[in-house]
Parts: sequence; C-alpha cells; structure tokens
Amino acid sequence: MIHSDAVRCARITRLFLCLLLGMIVGCAGKTLQYKDDHDRILRIDQAVESLRKSYVEKDRSALEALLLPSGSLDQVQRDIHGDFDTFREIQLEFSIERILIEGDNIDVFVHWQGQWKRDPAEVGTRQRGHGRLAWVGTKSILLREAQGDLPFGMGTRANLGENPARGQANP
Repeated sequence: MIHSDAVRCARITRLFLCLLLGMIVGCAGKTLQYKDDHDRILRIDQAVESLRKSYVEKDRSALEALLLPSGSLDQVQRDIHGDFDTFREIQLEFSIERILIEGDNIDVFVHWQGQWKRDPAEVGTRQRGHGRLAWVGTKSILLREAQGDLPFGMGTRANLGENPARGQANP
C-alpha cells in the first residue's frame, strides 16, 4: 500500500510539473501575438521623430519623403519652408501624448516645445503647444494632415507680434 501511494504521488507530481511547464511555454508564446502591432507603433514613433529631425535639420527632401502627396499639406509645407528661410537655428521637441489607430489611419496627439533663432547669438522665440498629426499606413507611415497649434510657421507668428530677442509677445 505504501509503495502504490508513492507511485501515485510521483505520477501526480510529474503531471503537475508537466502542466506547469505547459503553462510557462504557453505564456511565453503570448509575447509574439502582438508583434505586428508593436512594430507598427515603433514605425509611427520613428515617423514622428523623422518629422521633428528633418524640421530641425532643415532637410527638405527628408521632410517631403514623409508627406502624403495629396496636396492637403501644401500650407504646412509653405510654413515649414518659410521657417527654414527665416531661422538659422531651430530646436524642437515632440512628446507623444496618445496614438489612436483605426485601420490605416493614425492620429498622433503631440505636445511640443521649441526655440527659433534668426541669429545664434540671440535668445530667440520660445513657444509650445499641442496638435494632431494624422498619418496613414501600416508598413510605410506618411503624414496626411496636420491640425492644431503646431510649431510649423513660426516665422509668420514671430513677425506678427513676437519680439524674437526676448522670446515674448510685444505689449
């Protein structure tokens, strides 16, 4: 009787260990379930960073490679090119607040802050704000629309009442 209880206990222990091992292997497989979504979010983050970097570095070709060729971003392009012509130095930071994905459409809500200088010796114009960058795509992410208080067109804003040396609005 003692021998059969030991055998039964050993079998139950083996069965328990097999079930535990199966659960561990099964749980490890779940990380692969969302790999495509994770990769897409990384591509979206890279697209936002590429937009910021091409703007700061005044790289027209890199910037235009990010834009959907639809014509709805013509004003944004003019504003950005105006900033390139107006300012010698641009510093800009984007913080992604949230990302909404619906099929191929992606809305990225950003908070931004930056500094624009006509001359490197001046204090420049400091501003910050919030906006929405509407992107499209799954493998290739392209900007299709920009709304809200975005940093593009700072040259026009600075000319309409900013004192660029102090970075504040004129009284």
